[in-house]
Amino acid sequence: MSEPSKPQGRKFQLPEHLKVYKNVWVIVEQERGIVHSVSLELLGEARKLADKLGVEVGAVVLGAESPDLNRICGDAIGYGADIVYKVTDPALADYRTDPYCRVMTDVVNTHKPEIVLLGATTLGRDLAGAIATTLATGLTADCTELDIYADNRSLAATRPTFGGTLLCTIQTLAYRPQMATVRPRVMAMPGRDDARTGRVIEIQPDLREEDIVTKVLNFIADREQNEAQLAFADIIVSAGKGLGKVENMKLVFDLAKVLGAEVGVTRPLVQAGWATNDRQVGQTGKTVRPKLYIAAGISGAIQHRVGMEKSDLILAINTDPNATIFDFAHLGLVGDALQILPALTDAFGRRLSVNRMAG
Repeated sequence: MSEPSKPQGRKFQLPEHLKVYKNVWVIVEQERGIVHSVSLELLGEARKLADKLGVEVGAVVLGAESPDLNRICGDAIGYGADIVYKVTDPALADYRTDPYCRVMTDVVNTHKPEIVLLGATTLGRDLAGAIATTLATGLTADCTELDIYADNRSLAATRPTFGGTLLCTIQTLAYRPQMATVRPRVMAMPGRDDARTGRVIEIQPDLREEDIVTKVLNFIADREQNEAQLAFADIIVSAGKGLGKVENMKLVFDLAKVLGAEVGVTRPLVQAGWATNDRQVGQTGKTVRPKLYIAAGISGAIQHRVGMEKSDLILAINTDPNATIFDFAHLGLVGDALQILPALTDAFGRRLSVNRMAG
């Protein structure tokens, strides 16, 4: 990746009192022993940033003391961390904004990282905003790219803006730490190196349950909710306005069923009531990184593109040969999706049936 374009104007010098801030941190999101994949993706990205800065990668793991927490600390080292800050207290068993924010504020003020990264999940967005407010620092949300300005060591955080029509790169200059959130599947999953070694620093905060207003009454894991899991799908068949009417969505679901895929849609289809929010791909929906992304009747506007452009293979179907999506799709079919989708369903069905019989 080439260095980002340097900002115009006078050269910025970091104030002396902020030069003690070092290292790139990832706050590891884990719930009841299950680590969110975005945290591992961010450890890989943090490794790249730290290598450019010549510093270490820190991972912060919060929770109640358990064998799972020890395993997660080892996983963090395997995926790129040099230091793991293991923060344990019974009050941290389940996520709550108040104790997590209080603890993270103290840990950051004590150990002074220059960059702190979190996943742009429901939990990560909540915690990131709370920490940034308490620390009175900047936060760039929903980033699609991270880099370092070599001349002043600042984080170059790129995200969509103006309704997704532009990408802008933001710096947090006179404040530390620099904070950013990144959606799941935006960054590549790093390989795990079991030969890596690292240090674990154990921290036991002073928390009292009676001082925490919120209480956990029940816990429902994401995987147990009846929603589309687009962020983790290997194959996605997505529909856009080119399908014409809601009845034609059946063609998309038929192909997805044959392929064992999830169904995605563009924002206008959600707004029209054709599909629920959990199926929306794009800037205001889900970011996906499947092995195969089939885009049927989708023009390729940047609002949708930022949510799926890092798919391994993009197959676009559109009647307009000049549609923007053909500029970045790997394969393109110029034609009517209403005719092509049934043909693909039939062809894939026959091919997979032959493979199953041969197996």
